[in-house]
Amino acid sequence: MGSLFRSEEMALCQLFLQSEAAYACVSELGELGLVQFRDLNPDVNAFQRKFVNEVRRCDEMERKLRYLEKEIKKDGIPMLDTGESPEAPQPREMIDLEATFEKLENELREVNQNAEALKRNFLELTELKHILRKTQVFFDEMADNQNEDEQAQLLGEEGVPASQPGQNLKLGFVAGVILRERLPAFERMLWRACRGNVFLRQAMIETPLEDPTNGDQVHKSVFIIFFQGDQLKTRVKKICEGFRATLYPCPEAPADRREMAMGVMTRIEDLNTVLGQTQDHRHRVLVAAAKNLKNWFVKVRKIKAIYHTLNLFNLDVTQKCLIAECWVPLLDIETIQLALRRGTERSGSSVPPILNRMQTFENPPTYNRTNKFTKAFQALIDAYGVASYREMNPAPYTIITFPFLFAVMFGDLGHGAIMALFGLWMIRKEKGLAAQKTDNEIWNIFFGGRYIIFLMGVFSMYTGLIYNDIFSKSLNIFGSHWHLSYNKSTVMENKFLQLSPKGDYEGAPYPFGMDPIWQVAGANKIIFHNAYKMKISIIFGVIHMIFGVVMSWHNHTYFRNRISLLYEFIPQLIFLLLLFFYMVLLMFIKWIKFAATNKSKLLVPRHNGCCLMTPFSHLEPYNEACAPSILITFIDMVLFNTPKPHPEKCETYMFFGQHTIQVLFVLVAVGCIPVMLLAKPLLIMQARKQANVQPIAGATSDAEAGGMSNGGPHGGAGGHEEEEELSEIFIHQSIHTIEYVLGSVSHTASYLRLWALSLAHAQLAEVLWTMVLSIGLKQEGPVGGIVLTCVFAFWAILTVGILVLMEGLSAFLHTLRLHWVEFQSKFYKGQGYAFQPFSFDAIIENGAAAAEE
Repeated sequence: MGSLFRSEEMALCQLFLQSEAAYACVSELGELGLVQFRDLNPDVNAFQRKFVNEVRRCDEMERKLRYLEKEIKKDGIPMLDTGESPEAPQPREMIDLEATFEKLENELREVNQNAEALKRNFLELTELKHILRKTQVFFDEMADNQNEDEQAQLLGEEGVPASQPGQNLKLGFVAGVILRERLPAFERMLWRACRGNVFLRQAMIETPLEDPTNGDQVHKSVFIIFFQGDQLKTRVKKICEGFRATLYPCPEAPADRREMAMGVMTRIEDLNTVLGQTQDHRHRVLVAAAKNLKNWFVKVRKIKAIYHTLNLFNLDVTQKCLIAECWVPLLDIETIQLALRRGTERSGSSVPPILNRMQTFENPPTYNRTNKFTKAFQALIDAYGVASYREMNPAPYTIITFPFLFAVMFGDLGHGAIMALFGLWMIRKEKGLAAQKTDNEIWNIFFGGRYIIFLMGVFSMYTGLIYNDIFSKSLNIFGSHWHLSYNKSTVMENKFLQLSPKGDYEGAPYPFGMDPIWQVAGANKIIFHNAYKMKISIIFGVIHMIFGVVMSWHNHTYFRNRISLLYEFIPQLIFLLLLFFYMVLLMFIKWIKFAATNKSKLLVPRHNGCCLMTPFSHLEPYNEACAPSILITFIDMVLFNTPKPHPEKCETYMFFGQHTIQVLFVLVAVGCIPVMLLAKPLLIMQARKQANVQPIAGATSDAEAGGMSNGGPHGGAGGHEEEEELSEIFIHQSIHTIEYVLGSVSHTASYLRLWALSLAHAQLAEVLWTMVLSIGLKQEGPVGGIVLTCVFAFWAILTVGILVLMEGLSAFLHTLRLHWVEFQSKFYKGQGYAFQPFSFDAIIENGAAAAEE
């Protein structure tokens, strides 16, 4: 059986590499991505390994590249990404890369420091310019007030004797700028600390200023404080310092202020020129770095990955050879050997590498080859648990069963078409969408599952045709085969009249899917759909579970586990067939034997709207009134009850000998339970006793040979019963038996979710049509067109948002549960660990994702 159905066969190999060729060989293996190395130095500290200095150098180079990347993104410069992956540089090229990065970092830091100093100087000059401009207004107002006071003192006011002008006291002042949000608190502190003996004037700077440290825009205000005396001056300066206000010298004489303002403007113009040249130089440096930054990142990460892998190796006693142990796929050993030869040739070594296969009792990693189509389905399986080594892989079967069971719940031609078109769009545009590399997690989930979405949409379109359901309406493709046999006027006038399908079908049933007449049915529409969907849910569920049990047969035969094959698989299959598959057969017998009409010689199913055809068209059908209930029949079968006689003198059983067969089936099914419970532990106990009595080579009994070795001849998922205590074996077998017996009942009932969600989806679609879109369709005239447009937009939003997205997510999760629990629990252990090869592609992808976060 190919690797599609089982994981790849793995081999543990020992690799011998010459020291001078080790780097190139590991580089070739990293490009190949098919080798998982083991750590041969688990007890050695990470800082004490041989190549720790090289790893540190790579970390330092990565730090410098991240600094360059940060500066490039800050300036909004696009980084060139050709999508190509350069080869890992040779060890001697590390020195050139380090020198290049060191030069770029130093140059960029120097430019940034010079630019920051220039911006700080520019900010100071700009603030001084605003101070000189704003304070001129303050001084003009003070001069006017002083002239008025002098005139008042000379002339005298209200009989007060005029004083001499020389008696006016001279006031001191300080001027500066402060952040606008600190100004109210600053003003209150001045008033309280100086007891109202200062005079504060302030004016806002209209244009925001740039903070040189972080580049943020800040709003500031100019202030000037007048005071008298050195004590107040000292107090005012301390308050300014506490509020981080910047003080600037401001001359008292108007001529000096004008002269200073002219000098400030000249210096500002010079600074603007120098700043422009500095920014141009910085931009040129970043643009040159942006062209190679992606390739530099790839090269450094490859170098770091190689040395990190070399730290997993051991040195031989001569210190000239590196020894490694690795897991490799058996089919790829020749490819790996070719890669090792290429690495040896690149390094110029004359000693070829040696790859020896080792014998081991360890469980190998699980490696399932995938492509872009199967990758998403394999991810669904691995999310439950990685398969044990060489265990049957459910992913190939899930490709069909998963979208089909989803479609049973989501069956609608219109909604399925929307989902299929969305998936098809992502498939057609996958190259461009994959190149965008967005960090939107929800979009990445949708894009990763594009093939699942497409298949779910296609299967939903098929089941929508079977249900004859498109946006809660039906397609009358072939014309309804139901005809009214009553008085039409009586039927049309009485909406409470319930019609029976008996005698109203002419000829064969509707060729494909449901008859569209069921869409206009009233009272019995939901009853018919309930009965039909409930039965097909049980049928699909039982078949799905039987398929899961049959899959366990493939596992037991592959691992030659004879005990599990005889005393687990066979009793489990018999138990499931005699009880639940028999119930499915009763449903088909009921559909074949009992029809809605007793007139036609052509035998149709129990529900005439269904598309099922039968091979017994020559038989005369029984009256539907005699049809027994499948549920009651199954309950009577398990409880050994004799069904009561039918009031219409119908036959009690559906076929001859039914009661005897049912009793026999129940007895055999119940008898399988102790076989599942005790047979395997008792045989293991007997085999161990024989092994203790006759410990002769080759005398192993069939019971012990049947899978009790470490994984059987194939290894992996075989039993480990010889490693467990007998008490634990009995306990585990009891748990598995109880889980299977009770789970068969609960799992069968769990498949009724197919019916429940299908019914809920159909009802929600009908509600949206009836209560939303039909309102717009009833409108007439030009206004009706506008109303219909608005109503249709609202209906479309609700349809996509609720019925496609929310209902689709609900059906997806229920389908996932049916596969994880009801299906995979029958055969899938999922106790393995994933194969994680040394791959440059995976390392670079993970490194890029971590950098974006």
